[in-house]
This record gives sequence, C-alpha cells and structure tokens, in this order.
Amino acid sequence: MINLYAALLNNRLVLATVEVARKSKLAKRYLCPRCHESVQLISKADGAYFKHIAKSSNMMGERAEHAQSKLLLKEALRSVGFDAQVEIPLAQGQLRADVLASPRLSFEVQCAPLSLAELNHRHHLYSEIGIVDVWVVGQRHYLRRQIKKSQLLFFRKNKLWRDYYLEIDPAKQQLILKYNVLLEPVTTRVHYQKMTFAINAQGLRQLWHFQPQIQKYQINPIGQREYLARQLMQQTKTGQSIATALYNRQITVNDLPDEIFSKMRHVGQPNNVLTYLN
Repeated sequence: MINLYAALLNNRLVLATVEVARKSKLAKRYLCPRCHESVQLISKADGAYFKHIAKSSNMMGERAEHAQSKLLLKEALRSVGFDAQVEIPLAQGQLRADVLASPRLSFEVQCAPLSLAELNHRHHLYSEIGIVDVWVVGQRHYLRRQIKKSQLLFFRKNKLWRDYYLEIDPAKQQLILKYNVLLEPVTTRVHYQKMTFAINAQGLRQLWHFQPQIQKYQINPIGQREYLARQLMQQTKTGQSIATALYNRQITVNDLPDEIFSKMRHVGQPNNVLTYLN
C-alpha cells in the first residue's frame, strides 16, 4: 500500500508529522482521504506516515479464482485450435506453466502476491526454453487509479496498445485489456483506456486483432503544480527529494518550465520534476 503523509481525523486533514509531535495517548481513528478506510499512524526514525491497516488475505478465494481462470483460458484456447494444457512442468521441473497453449506460448495467471525476483526467474526460464510467457492478473492486482510497485511487474508494451495491462475476471468470464497507460506529469494518478473481451473463441480473436484509437489525455498543469506544492509542504519522501534537487540547482519551483507539468510520462518513469532536476 502507498504510505500517506496526511489523513482524515474527525473530517479534518491532519499531517503525520504533526500527529506524532502531539504525542497524544488517546485512541484516534484516522481515515484515508481517498478510500476512507482506516489507517494507522507510523513513526520511524526517518519520518512519520499513515499506513492502511492490512486485511486478512483470502487465500481460498485466490486459489478458486486461479483455478477457474486457468480452466476458462484452456477451453477458450482449445476452441481456437490450440492444444492447451494446464499445470505442465517445464525446464526440467523448474517451472510449471499455468496454461501451456503451444510449445511456444504460455499463459501465467497471477492472483496471489509475487516478488520481482520470482517473476524474473520464471520469465528467464521461459526465455531459455523459447516460450513466450503472457501474464494475466487476478483481482488482487487489478489496475485502478494509482499504480502500485507490485503491479509494475506485469506491464508490457507494443506499438498498437503502448503500455498495457491484462486482467482476468472469471466470474464474468472476461479478459480486461487496459492500454495506452500513462502517468500524470507529477502526481501518481494513472490514465488508461479499457476494452473487455469474452473468454471464448470470438473474444480471443477480437483481442488478437484489436487495433484501438489512441486517446490524448488532457492534463491540468495548475493541478500538477498544486500537488507539487503539497508534497513540499508536507515533506513527503518525494517532496524532500525535490526540495534537495531544487536546492542543489539553486532554483525555486517558480523557475521550473511549464512543459514539465503538462507532459504525461510512461509507466515506471519518475515524475517529470525529478527527471528535469536530475
């Protein structure tokens, strides 16, 4: 979860640094300003922040989602001529394909947490044996309006769809393609276009031949500057990095060119202010 440097307390926005300084022993119920879920105040040597309270994971639900998704993909792939199989051992037993469509194509359905090291290991094994691995994610990893670090693993790129992300919904028997994914210039908000496809022969053919009209997203540069001002005022990690870079360059926020605040950035790139300053 993203760490927050401000939260709601009795419908009023409060800063983590201020709340820590008060050293109150009274129990307080802090809420996330975005989703209004409960958050807890964390105080560490390198700063203070609010963190979402972890909910117990529904592993049984994820296993059912995973199993159903694999079977749906297998049947859909068979309906278009692939001899698809599930849970096939590969690379001398070092790898097990979720859905092996052909000797050159595999689908990995990721519903549970996954580390970058494990994904890279599995991707490397697929590459060594000459198989293209397509990653499809379940509900835990659905892309919403903020990108999490754990989601960066599953992005792919091509000329037609640009940066894209593929999700599966076994309950609705749908694949969801989120494409033309871009980040705002300074904030962490993500923009994308979306198209859904049925998990059947017709849906797979439509997905493979999908040629979208790419939109150009409209951005409010003033809102981007205001976000930057809040980051500096609240002394967030990003704000502190930018403040240090501004000081080293001996310039102020007002010296930053307007184009920084109006140009979208690609997935995985730092915000435009840090890119410009560094």
